[in-house]
Amino acid sequence: MKRIKQIDIKRALAMAGTFNFLCSCAKACLLPFLTLYFRQLGLTPAMTGIVMGTKHFITLVWSPAASLLSKHYNKRRVVICGSVVFSAAAALLLLLIPHTDMHAWTCNASDPHVGPPQNPSDVLSVNITGPVTSHPKPHVSQSLVTHLPDADRKAPVITNETSPHHHHHHNHSHTTESPLLYAPQKNESKVLESSSSSLATPVRNKRSELKSEQQTGEKKDESSLGFLGNLKVMDTQHQLFFLILIIMCVWEAASAPLEWNVDDGLYEYLDFADASDRYSSTRVWGVLGAACGVGVTGLLVSRLACLIAAQTSRSVVHFYCYASLAFLVLPLAMSLPLYLNKKRNRTSGLLKALQLVRGSPQAVLCVFTTLLVGVANSAIDNFLLWRMQDRGSSELHMGLSLALALLSQATFPLMAGRVSRLLGPRRMLAVGAASLGLQCFYYSFLWGAWAALPAQVLSCFSSGALWWAVKLQCEDIATPGAERSVRRVYKSLSIHLGSALGSLAGGFVAQSIGLTWMFRGLAMVLMVWCVCLPLLQWKAPHHRRINYSRLLAADASEASDSESEQERDWLDKAMENDNSNNNSARKVNH
Repeated sequence: MKRIKQIDIKRALAMAGTFNFLCSCAKACLLPFLTLYFRQLGLTPAMTGIVMGTKHFITLVWSPAASLLSKHYNKRRVVICGSVVFSAAAALLLLLIPHTDMHAWTCNASDPHVGPPQNPSDVLSVNITGPVTSHPKPHVSQSLVTHLPDADRKAPVITNETSPHHHHHHNHSHTTESPLLYAPQKNESKVLESSSSSLATPVRNKRSELKSEQQTGEKKDESSLGFLGNLKVMDTQHQLFFLILIIMCVWEAASAPLEWNVDDGLYEYLDFADASDRYSSTRVWGVLGAACGVGVTGLLVSRLACLIAAQTSRSVVHFYCYASLAFLVLPLAMSLPLYLNKKRNRTSGLLKALQLVRGSPQAVLCVFTTLLVGVANSAIDNFLLWRMQDRGSSELHMGLSLALALLSQATFPLMAGRVSRLLGPRRMLAVGAASLGLQCFYYSFLWGAWAALPAQVLSCFSSGALWWAVKLQCEDIATPGAERSVRRVYKSLSIHLGSALGSLAGGFVAQSIGLTWMFRGLAMVLMVWCVCLPLLQWKAPHHRRINYSRLLAADASEASDSESEQERDWLDKAMENDNSNNNSARKVNH
């Protein structure tokens, strides 16, 4: 990379804030509602948890690896632009999967803003325990079919439930003469049963032989095909699951390198101009962009319901908004001010950060807390909207609730000074985890469409206060130049590893005991940990490192004042020592 001749710090900060705002807005348009789309396609909670857990595992491994490779080959801008384009294209691949049921998500002519029904059993697509069928089969009377010979069984017999208009045109005498609707007497039924069974026995034997031969032939062909043959014998739901899993892996592999490459390039660019401390101010724009994206998209989907075609799902709006904002980010990504610092070794920085975290007992307790919070947050992110949907919430209620949570998180830095002086970083960590436990407990008692809204205010502490405490913990244990690496260790363990484990565990728990008890179980675990955490912090030794970067960044005037004071103190001490020596010498002479 060419040497930078002139650095415009204000322009770099403005572009970094705009990029974070647009990227977070694009992700918030789709990712919070993605599990609802999986539910609409017919995935169970366990399948949804596996898909989302795989997504987080790929991000955990591929993000640092892609960052190292792009830095090694000096291809950061190529990786950033390719990630933006291919992530948008991979997300649109999910729209190629045919929908199984449109009735729960298309417009209602009488009330276009009405949400899904409160009773999940009323809609086939809301059933989370089995596959979804969009076209229910006509009802066939099995009691009548069993009394018919095999020749008559070839055509299904439709009862009055599926063809009532046909029977209204027949009179009573003709209906009683019909063999399909004729109710036989006891003697007649015995004769029919004996005759049908005698005629059907040889035909059944021949059919069973033919079916067994066909099944053996199909098994041979499928065994030769391997994985494709196994997919062929699977039911529709499992085929759909593996198809979604493959698309999600491709999508996450394309989008995972974006964050680390942009973050490293912009930070090193500002660090070259000794302005890296101002880069942290651009992160709040990401939170505000996410709040804007999730709120506006929820409002847009609820308002545009009747403008969408009858055979189109409303969820496509989320995908189109994501793709549109991603392509809007592309010109900005091509003009980002990036810099490559070849002297900075990212691998050694992460390994050193892990050693620093492992060497401090207080940091290890903070790691366990963030890991547990990541598990709980992933369960909330995956299944809170399912819970709200079961209580009659529409996309409007969901979007505004999530936007309120993000805005509450963004407001914590305004009160961080007072709260940190009142509680301190240790208590602030426990308060954040306890607030998340209260949210989970509240989510288990939702009763209406807007019921989740009051609990979102607690995100100011469950997310804002917790990560503020993690930031202070990173400053305590980090050596000069290792603050970002230590912070990345915490975020990777919480956001990605914790979210992956929480998605897998939460999916299976939700399918086995239900969403209500899953949220209550999370609340109980968090509350127990919050009770044990202060005791463990009290027993663990606390080692605070001197932050030399703060000392070097001190004001020159303060440094000069301190130096003059130190000189005066030294002179006073020297004069006192001289006087004491003179007095002792006089005593000896006398």
